[in-house]
Amino acid sequence: MVVLTGAGLSTASGIPDFRSPGGRWEHYQPIPIQEFLASETAREEYWRYKGETWQLISNAEPNPAHRALADFAELGQIELLVSQNVDGLHERSGFPVDRLVNIHGTDSAVVCVGCGVREPRRFAQKIWESGVAVPCCGCGGAWKPATISFGQELVAADLKRAMDAAAACDLFVAAGTSLVVGPVNGMFDRARSAGARTAILAASETPYDAVADFRLAEPVETMLPALRQGVGVL
Repeated sequence: MVVLTGAGLSTASGIPDFRSPGGRWEHYQPIPIQEFLASETAREEYWRYKGETWQLISNAEPNPAHRALADFAELGQIELLVSQNVDGLHERSGFPVDRLVNIHGTDSAVVCVGCGVREPRRFAQKIWESGVAVPCCGCGGAWKPATISFGQELVAADLKRAMDAAAACDLFVAAGTSLVVGPVNGMFDRARSAGARTAILAASETPYDAVADFRLAEPVETMLPALRQGVGVL
């Protein structure tokens, strides 16, 4: 099994998604990487959002959906989990990191846009919480959470690993994702074209609902534990 997860997997942990009514994009417009690099004002706006949301993310706990996936992995039933989330809840649930790809990066680390050094998030977060609008590295470059911003390319090796796994799986599961963000949503077509069964577990509609072999719309935090129990994982 290969699994792709999205923001809907973490809403039960208290982390709002992006596109649903009341989601994050009603109150915040994403800052493309080009604007972050070019404008101090954009960097300040970016950090205002990231600094506030990190306080929410860092206090969140994995929910039953995360734990069910970790249980499936423990039984060796998940070859690869590709997450579009940056909250680190899969890692905190005990999911094995060698079978996890955070395709959009992580909020738990920061990268200097000047020298490229990477540090744990706390290094920059403490600076921001002290009142500095844009935390900077010792070299003078701005710290940026290690997420993939709009206009920034995905890590090529991560995308290849995700697509190759989709092409080789027996069952492809999309959980808590609207399957509208490319190119990673192409995993569905890659798996289906290779002959895999496909399942979509999401409350929202997706462009692939009509062609999926299985379509379940109940909350993932109830569906995944029920499926785990159904195959004898206690």
